[in-house]
Amino acid sequence: MQRWKINLTVLWFGNFLVMAGMTMITPFLSLYLKQDLGLTNEHEIGVWAGLIFAANFVTSFLFQPIWGKLSDRYGRKIMLLRSGFGMAIVMAAMGFAQTPLHMLLLRMANGIISGFSPAAVSLVSAGTPKERMGFAMGTLQSGGTAGVILGPFLGGLMADSFGFRPIFYITGSLLFIASVLSWIMVRENFDRSAAAKAPEVSIVKGLRELLDIPQIPVLLTVTLLIQFAMLSPMALIPLYVEKLNVPPETLGFWSGFVGSVTAMSNMICSPLLGRLGDKIGATRILLISLLGSAVMFVPQAFVGTVGELLVWRFMLGCFMGGLIPTVNALLRKYTPDGKESRAFGFNGSALSLGNMLGPVIGGALSGPFGIQGLFILSAALLFATGVWYYFTMAKARPS
Repeated sequence: MQRWKINLTVLWFGNFLVMAGMTMITPFLSLYLKQDLGLTNEHEIGVWAGLIFAANFVTSFLFQPIWGKLSDRYGRKIMLLRSGFGMAIVMAAMGFAQTPLHMLLLRMANGIISGFSPAAVSLVSAGTPKERMGFAMGTLQSGGTAGVILGPFLGGLMADSFGFRPIFYITGSLLFIASVLSWIMVRENFDRSAAAKAPEVSIVKGLRELLDIPQIPVLLTVTLLIQFAMLSPMALIPLYVEKLNVPPETLGFWSGFVGSVTAMSNMICSPLLGRLGDKIGATRILLISLLGSAVMFVPQAFVGTVGELLVWRFMLGCFMGGLIPTVNALLRKYTPDGKESRAFGFNGSALSLGNMLGPVIGGALSGPFGIQGLFILSAALLFATGVWYYFTMAKARPS
């Protein structure tokens, strides 16, 4: 097997383990605060759960460019291992937390040292033939998406069987296994002597150099807007499912299924759209995916049953499979050699910012617009992003 395919296979599995481990705590975080960390007031639990959930994204947003810069200078594999082993230790330590403040600080630490997925994207992109870039990015994305699907399910299952604290130890073990596999099996073609001779560039100057390339700021903005639009209604979907006359005893199942079905179709379509992008062009695939996602959001505001919602959420996931992986493929295409990790680091920051702002602003807008209104707003934002992307990339295209 060719080296780039071996790396892709190992990092697909690593990405799966990392994302499964990171999302295992989602179903029981508030229960962990209540039953193990001593909180009793519901409002207090809600505030702490929100802070703890957001803390990871805040510090990740700040530190991703730093790790991207160091990755270009010292190698992508070492940054991959730094993140993997570091997160394994921090995640296991969460099982020993005694107060909500301990959890908050550990989640902040996790965000600081995180970066396995951006490092994996950078490493795969550096070794993959350019004519197979779309397929590689889509395949790698599908591994993370599979982890997102199964993580909450496995976390909930283990919480019922073992209690909450052992899940953090299991998650840390999964992250450790992913890191060991990457350490042993992944190979990187990186010229450290040439990188050491390259002039030292500050993070701000590095960002300015990237922003001077016309396509890069467009792609970073598209990443931010995609995540914002996708996550704005996400936290309120269980309430929306409840309005669709679902029996109370099955509300949890259907709410989880509605969230998972989008990830399922995303996982299936990411490699397929990536391979199609290699044939007809990633720019076209991204435009089709943006406009298709916008169209799929609209009927979700008018469904009458949970079955109808599942159909449209599944279709949405099909188009979502061509969003972030295609952005990554285009970033690699337009970023000069030796600066790829920095570009993916800034893109990781844009992703984290969208993850932070989407649920917060979506929750605030749900008052005046309602949950149905959030679907329409997400559709409008994605459509506007697609139109803006088309015209700005057309202007940026060299004559």
